[in-house]
Amino acid sequence: MKADRKKLEIAMANACMNTEDVQKATELPRPTLNNVISGRNVRPGTIGRVAKALGVDVTEILEEE
Repeated sequence: MKADRKKLEIAMANACMNTEDVQKATELPRPTLNNVISGRNVRPGTIGRVAKALGVDVTEILEEE
């Protein structure tokens, strides 16, 4: 699964969170979070944790196929 960087940044802005805030909320290692932000393939659970931390449905930050 890949996150859409633009959608992810919008969700972060709406949640008033920066990358550090998201990392603390998800308790993900920084390299893993960087993979999500840069649009690399990540596990569903990983992108789910990011979506949960941002208070959005996971479909709101997924890249459209």
